[in-house]
Amino acid sequence: MAIVGGVFFLIGYAVNVTYFSDKTPAQPIEFSHKIHAGDNNIPCQYCHTGAERGRFAGIPAAGICLNCHKQVLPDHPEIRKVRAAIDQDQPIAWVRVHNLPDFVTFNHSAHVKAEIACQTCHGPVESMGRVTQFASLTMGFCIDCHRKGTASLGRGAPVPAAQANRLTDCAVCHH
Repeated sequence: MAIVGGVFFLIGYAVNVTYFSDKTPAQPIEFSHKIHAGDNNIPCQYCHTGAERGRFAGIPAAGICLNCHKQVLPDHPEIRKVRAAIDQDQPIAWVRVHNLPDFVTFNHSAHVKAEIACQTCHGPVESMGRVTQFASLTMGFCIDCHRKGTASLGRGAPVPAAQANRLTDCAVCHH
């Protein structure tokens, strides 16, 4: 049994080193979530439209930025980079901050429907100039949330045992 535990520890360590090595990467455009989600109170799903509909929250298309920035600070150097990407028909090469291993299935829409606040996993993004990985996003982090009920009812309410067992079944995230 100790060997099996040791193997899982090593795999978990390797996954953390591989997937979570740079928790606050520099981005090609200095985008501030503090200004947008914090100061201006723009809801997460205005830009991350996929979160409500599917597995991925999605990286916003550059055109979303221009919904506001055609009028607001249109000549700001960072907005010029956005406009250049659009003019050249090139995607912005954002650097992923939250990355799960391929053997994990995570569905944003299930969590949005359960009214889980984005901050539960992503932290206080509205106060971050540059987004950093807030939570470990390890299996233990997710299972702890599912057992407490925050991932099932969205309010931290106690979860009936049968529902907690269903939410911590391996096939929920690994299929």
